[in-house]
Amino acid sequence: MQKNVPILYKKQPAITIDNDGDKILIKFQVTPATATGKPAKYGQLKVREKDFVPLSEKTASSLDNMIECSVENIQVKIKEAWELLISDEETANSPILFSDLCDLIDSSLSADFSWTLFDNLCKSLEFALDENSFKNNQIEFSPRSQNQIEEINRKLFEKEHEQEIHDAFIARLKENKLLPEDAKYMVEVENVALGKTEKSKVMVELKIAQTPENAHKLLLDTGLWQITRNPYPTRYGLTTQSASEGLGKPPAEERLEVPGVAYAIDSPWSTDPDDAVAFDGTYLWVHIADPASFVEPESIVDKAAMNRGTTLYIPEGAVRMLCEDCLEDYALGLKKESNALSFRIKLDENACIEDCQIFRTKVLVERLTYEKADELKETPELKPLFEIARKNLARREKAGSVQIQMPEVHINVDPQTKAVSIAPLVRYESDSMICEMMLLAGEGAAHFAFKNNIPFPYVSQDAPDIPKDIPEGMAGQFKLLRCMHKRSVGITPGLHAGLGITGYSQVTSPLRRYSDLVAHQQLRAFIKGERLIDKDSMLMRISAGDAASIAAKKASRYSETHWKLVYLLQNPDWQGQAICLDLKGDDAIFMIPSLAMQFSLQNTENFQLNQEICVKAEKIHIPTQAVSFKKV
Repeated sequence: MQKNVPILYKKQPAITIDNDGDKILIKFQVTPATATGKPAKYGQLKVREKDFVPLSEKTASSLDNMIECSVENIQVKIKEAWELLISDEETANSPILFSDLCDLIDSSLSADFSWTLFDNLCKSLEFALDENSFKNNQIEFSPRSQNQIEEINRKLFEKEHEQEIHDAFIARLKENKLLPEDAKYMVEVENVALGKTEKSKVMVELKIAQTPENAHKLLLDTGLWQITRNPYPTRYGLTTQSASEGLGKPPAEERLEVPGVAYAIDSPWSTDPDDAVAFDGTYLWVHIADPASFVEPESIVDKAAMNRGTTLYIPEGAVRMLCEDCLEDYALGLKKESNALSFRIKLDENACIEDCQIFRTKVLVERLTYEKADELKETPELKPLFEIARKNLARREKAGSVQIQMPEVHINVDPQTKAVSIAPLVRYESDSMICEMMLLAGEGAAHFAFKNNIPFPYVSQDAPDIPKDIPEGMAGQFKLLRCMHKRSVGITPGLHAGLGITGYSQVTSPLRRYSDLVAHQQLRAFIKGERLIDKDSMLMRISAGDAASIAAKKASRYSETHWKLVYLLQNPDWQGQAICLDLKGDDAIFMIPSLAMQFSLQNTENFQLNQEICVKAEKIHIPTQAVSFKKV
């Protein structure tokens, strides 16, 4: 290495002094000279050649001259070089070596000017230093595009006039006259509306309480959000994307091939069939999807499912606990043969369970809608299932079960137009039949687990205190509903009073409920003679999954209300029948069956329980989900 070669050491000017074996002695400035006349301080250091980058192939007169020299009209010359480079497509988008750029700017300049050129290029708008070039022990600059330069100038202007720009934004915001470019200043307000933060300087300046509802209203008032924006899944900490953790193909394992056809009966819009039923003349078979054949406890997929707790069902669609792609291999009836975890149940003449055995199976599944199943309920294949369901319902009623039927609706949101449609759910006998089959499977699984001393997720519910004066009709159903206690999930079996079952577990939806998936993992481990999940781990896992599912249920409930209000705003002439459910003080509580929506009216007309009136929506406030109805 020659002496007096100008170099960059840690991006600061330096000069080589001498060679010392495999190292080079360099001189660099420690502190610059001051305006008061205090001289600059210099230091020397031995470094490796790869630790610095040459600024020029020529030699400089001295480090002082390098630092102090100036170039006349340097910014003009840099801009002229930039204009020349961007005028050619080949050079406009390509980095250029610093040495070549120096020649282009002014080939007559000596090495003393190399630092000045480098420093001015770094500070210029026209060129960007390529940081990666230092790895190759060279310096490269890239010409910026005109758009990039304009963006830099815009940011510089905004920084210089920050307060002035902010004040103008606040003034526009107060008048609800935001410009498109103001959206970036409203991100913090969006974050409050979505529950991502509790703080917003903008809302403080506007003297608005920093609540999600107020932030939502502000976004609607300014037009940044439309009424169709649903914030509730995000507000409850949920993603709106289905699980991405993939399930591989079902593992090869010995499976019992069950003869005959089983029937997966569900709503026409169901896309994740996870149960199928059949009766072979001796046994009731309840076949359940078998994702636990792949999802091992504590695996990546298992932990992701535990964090979700359940599939989130909102009117926009399903946000699945397990990945969308797994349905093809693990849902029932989507292929010629389906793998299942099957519950073979022996019943007595009153539908009491005499025995329940559990198998890994292969089964032929045919899918039916509830409507179609009702049409076929007298066929030899389905008639026994309906008879078993009637007997089981009678048995549970005798044991004190509480049957409650309140209006339900299906909400559909067009993904393109966001138009909302609402249709009351039609109740089919096959719907009730499938419900009884699933209860028998849950009861059988609980008995199997208890009999074999398997740590298991049991579901129980304390007996309700039902008064004697339960009215007829929907008002009576409403009063019964308010008498019910919350269910509890734990590792100790107990009475589920609401169902009239002494031991019960949910096992029929492992594709969409985490506790069901855990139950399947435990049953499969027992069947295969493998190590079981211990009680403490079982309790921790079902508690974590249950906590996550509670958030999903809240998000689902608020999302449904949100879209019902959107529907009313989209249909301002809507009118519907409402039924009086309860009289409480000066208020009467009503239910609109066609919307499955409750509201209250001042009881100025001495309403009677189950009285029907026609109502129309009067005031609708999307952010707080407040709606008032008036009698028409």
